[in-house]
Amino acid sequence: MSSKPSPGARIAAALRRSPIYVDPSYASALPAADRRRLAARLKKMPVPTYIVLVPLVQGGTWNDDKQLATVVHSRLGRDGIFVTFHESTDELMGHEWGGDHAADDAAWAVNWDDSLDGASLAARLTRFTDLIASGTATKVYKQESAEIDRKYQAHLKSSAPKPKKDDGGAGLAVPLAAGGAGVAVAAVAGVLLWRRRRMAAVRRAAGEGLLLPRTVFATAGKASEDQLREQASREVIAFGELLDGATAPGGERAGALMTRALDAYQAAAKTLDEARGVPDLAGVLVLLDQGRDALASARALADGKPEVPPSPLCFFNPLHGDGPAEIDWRPLGSRRRLHVHACRACARAARARETPDMLMDRRDGRDVPYFEADPARSVWAETGYGQLRDDLIHRILRGDLRKT
Repeated sequence: MSSKPSPGARIAAALRRSPIYVDPSYASALPAADRRRLAARLKKMPVPTYIVLVPLVQGGTWNDDKQLATVVHSRLGRDGIFVTFHESTDELMGHEWGGDHAADDAAWAVNWDDSLDGASLAARLTRFTDLIASGTATKVYKQESAEIDRKYQAHLKSSAPKPKKDDGGAGLAVPLAAGGAGVAVAAVAGVLLWRRRRMAAVRRAAGEGLLLPRTVFATAGKASEDQLREQASREVIAFGELLDGATAPGGERAGALMTRALDAYQAAAKTLDEARGVPDLAGVLVLLDQGRDALASARALADGKPEVPPSPLCFFNPLHGDGPAEIDWRPLGSRRRLHVHACRACARAARARETPDMLMDRRDGRDVPYFEADPARSVWAETGYGQLRDDLIHRILRGDLRKT
């Protein structure tokens, strides 16, 4: 029997020496100088506080933040607050044993704080400690949540009388390279940051039971094609079971959303059956994400709550998960700019005029970014996985996946 300590035991041993544990993969996100300053702050906290930053990957060592915090707390044998990343590896999560200092509220207050948009990890963690030390975590969290609701209700009122913009099914072919490859672009309005946060609030209130777990994407990005196919299959089955247990909500809009959820499920299942590679399997997850968003909105309306605004996945590679950053990006060889949603890593690369981590597609014997494929032969290139056109589900159901 091996005497090698478990991952949880190794982290616990490190926390006995320092209240901050950072996996080597995140070393650059929290430099040594920042760690020293944070460690000094943690010594003055009213409750023992530990920061544990490690990758969270479904099927890996750590599946989610709750599992990580629970195991480390058990191995450490000390009560207190344990700060981790959310499964998205972007937002903070607070877990607490042996007290009630509103660690969860403090984490979400930081995540929703407009003044911290684009702030360093050290700045966000410092704000977290300030909220705990001052005892104002719940108060600030409620203020942030109320502000999100206020803005969202104001948006609904201001936009209600306006008819939905219809592009008549027409798109603009935008060349992405000298070879003439392109994508079809439809005029779509950007989703404001507070709308994403409103969705996060609804997700949190609902226990995230309806929406596609963010850990799915952390796993998918590192999976082989066979593993990704298995994962996509599991998620299709899970969504089907969720729909089987759903009751038809009343109201025209809620009914339309329920229909969209069902159509998305059928489109995802159809895509999975016909999938020939990673781009198609990524499309399965995109369709499931759209379907779960629709179902969550239908449920919300049935409960007398506002509709849940959809949050697109990363344009450059949907397997990266959520695309909270909005950017105007000009493809190579094009004079037009696309307004797209991207994960923060891809957004940073694009803004720095570097190459984002793009999802590749095999075309004519060579690998190209999926959106450089001929849109006449790729529904993913034509729609940007639903970001450039809003009729992806319809196109899949009518058979565009295998068009020639």
